Amino acid sequence: MRSLIDIVDLTVEEIEGLITTALDIIDDPKKYSEVCRGKKLATLFFEPSTRTRLSFEAAMYELGGNVLSVSSGASSSASKGESIADTAKVVSCYADIIAMRHPKEGAPMVAAMNASVPVINAGDGGHNHPTQTLADILTIYREKGKLDHLAVGFCGDLKFGRTVHSLIRALSRYEGIKIVLISPEELKLPSYVKKDVLQKEGIPYEQTTDLLSVMPELDVLYMTRVQKERFFNEEDYLRLKDSYILTPDKLCGAKSDMSILHPLPRVNEIAVAIDSDPRACYFKQVLNAKYMRMALILKLLGLEAEK
Repeated sequence: MRSLIDIVDLTVEEIEGLITTALDIIDDPKKYSEVCRGKKLATLFFEPSTRTRLSFEAAMYELGGNVLSVSSGASSSASKGESIADTAKVVSCYADIIAMRHPKEGAPMVAAMNASVPVINAGDGGHNHPTQTLADILTIYREKGKLDHLAVGFCGDLKFGRTVHSLIRALSRYEGIKIVLISPEELKLPSYVKKDVLQKEGIPYEQTTDLLSVMPELDVLYMTRVQKERFFNEEDYLRLKDSYILTPDKLCGAKSDMSILHPLPRVNEIAVAIDSDPRACYFKQVLNAKYMRMALILKLLGLEAEK
């Protein structure tokens, strides 16, 4: 039995296998419509979510399975003081696989250590969000036709952005990747990510506070929102939340085929006017997330569609 807690739990070959399965699902969804018949996914979300929870649930339903859902900590026994370990043991009696989101870093790992079914980390605090990374990777692959030899810019909140940390880890394993880090000084990528990932793997990277200066070199621009819930005081949030807003005029120097990604939800960091730009890929990411979660559920349950 395997769980997915961190994107590096999957080898590059396994990620490529998930991409292959996802592309096959896109080409022939009917072939996969009954593969999970009789199987149940429990979505345990102790933190607000729209896309991730509904994406997991849609993925399981489209595979022919069923869903048991906890949509907030207040509606679960966690509000009575039940431990993550006990919750995992209990839910394992009801479901075949668990997707968990939790505000505390490491909570899904604790669940995986105590569950008797696979556990998928659906986001833990500011730490990891591996299935969003799978969505990002499929989006980049479908837009660029490759995952190597790309200049990828990350803009906005790089300090608390778990999607950023996970994607940098994933991309660091591909050849010819250059990482460009664009953020206010207060929201720079944590030093441990630079040391343990970029420097350790010898990945070239640059840091800047000026988005426009690096825009022409980017193949992919990954925008993020400044997350209010990650701040200890509102004053810092209000001061930084509008630091980087992507508008059509700022794209004048960008490549004509640059891909703009965003894990969503957005607040105002990407102007609505950009939605009609062919380079905007963030709603494609939402759909790609469902396909990759379908592929992942199949992998962790050891199921395949009939040939």
